[in-house]
Order: sequence, then C-alpha cells, then structure tokens
Amino acid sequence: MIYIDDDIMSFDIETALGLLSEQRRKQALRYAHELGRRQCIASYLLLKNALKSEFGIDENPLFEYLEGGKPVLLNHPDIHFNISHCRTAVAIAVGKTPVGVDIETIRPYKEMLARHVLSDAEYEAVNSSERRDIAFIKYWTRKEATLKLSGEGIRNDLKTIVTDQLPIETVVNEEKGYVYSLITG
Repeated sequence: MIYIDDDIMSFDIETALGLLSEQRRKQALRYAHELGRRQCIASYLLLKNALKSEFGIDENPLFEYLEGGKPVLLNHPDIHFNISHCRTAVAIAVGKTPVGVDIETIRPYKEMLARHVLSDAEYEAVNSSERRDIAFIKYWTRKEATLKLSGEGIRNDLKTIVTDQLPIETVVNEEKGYVYSLITG
C-alpha cells in the first residue's frame, strides 16, 4: 500500500518533533535546512499512519539499518517499508512483502542525464515523447523503486536496470508536480 503526503510545508515543526521517536528526532535535527527536516519528519509521521492503518501498530517505529543502508523496523521484521521524498512530497510504501517506492519532482528535462541513465531504447522513447520531462521522470522513478525494492539503492549503471516487464505502478500528478513509482516483491 502506498501513502503520499504532498503538503509537507503545512505542519508546525516544533509540534511535530514531539510526535517522533528519539531516534527519528535526532535524525531530523541533523538537517541544517528546513526542507530536509520537513521531509524527515513528514515521512516518519506518514509511516506511523501507514503502520497504524495497515497493521494496527500504535508505537513509534524504531529502525535498524541493513548493510546497504536500507532501514528495517526493529520490532517488526515481518513488515516491509520504503521511504522516498522529493521537494514537495513524501511517499511511504508498506506491506508484508518487500516494497520499493520513489517519488520525484517533475523538473526540466536534461539530455546529458538521460543519456547517462537510460538505455538506448528508453532514451529514444523519451525523446519521441510529447513530454520528455515526465517521460524521463517515469523511467527514473521506476528504476530507483526497483533498486530500492532489492535494497541496492542507486548504483552507477542505471542503464542496465530494465523495468518494462516489471509490475510497477507509476502515477503522474501534474497538478502537484511529481511522479511516483511503486513495486512490490
């Protein structure tokens, strides 16, 4: 199941800090800039909401981190989750099987970046698209969600990550200015 918060600028940071675990509060306060703090806080609060809705869990989640840096729930290893954020929104995916989610702000298309991360076929598809910016972000989120599902995270050669045959849900929200992709294992 996916949860999105695309209004991360509306909450009071000081009040929200009181709703976090000590572990997450310390992490949020390490961010020098307000946006990073907001993303950290909003994603945690959204995860709390998702865990309550999906699994009836009321306690503040605590994390431990796997070798590649992927967080897991300390007291609920049977529950899988993934977090992503962009400038305007955060996304949380939770489930009984591994999940991967990526959310990205729609931004101007950069051909050099596209050449670096897209296969030849993907690059051609993007460049023949009416909205190259959105077409590129769709590929990007699909690739990143796939890597996050496996716990690998972003690696150097994204061209080799082919997602066309994978069961990935990709949603474009032009009104709010983001694209997200979700994959479940």
